[in-house]
Amino acid sequence: MGLFRRRKQARVVSRDRAADRADLDHLENFVRTRRGVEAFIEPRTTVTETTVILIADDGEWTRRRIDGPDGARRFAYRMGIPVYDVRLMGYPQRMRDFNERCKRRPDRY
Repeated sequence: MGLFRRRKQARVVSRDRAADRADLDHLENFVRTRRGVEAFIEPRTTVTETTVILIADDGEWTRRRIDGPDGARRFAYRMGIPVYDVRLMGYPQRMRDFNERCKRRPDRY
């Protein structure tokens, strides 16, 4: 009958993927081709792993996965850009302004 058999532990299946070389290449290219880039570390959530968002001086931004907060700090140090924790600092106003400009004039971006 098996009433007292132990159930097998359900494996936790993550639908998220880890950071890979393509993510780092994209981030490096963004830093090299924009001015005034700053990095903001976004914490791990139930849906995604740790991400880093790079924001240029005009508000243009990009987000990619990174190997944890320490990986984001190492990346920023290697690229010579400042790094902040988004939970402490929040997102800069220039990013919100850029998003608003994109909504008003999607043909330009």
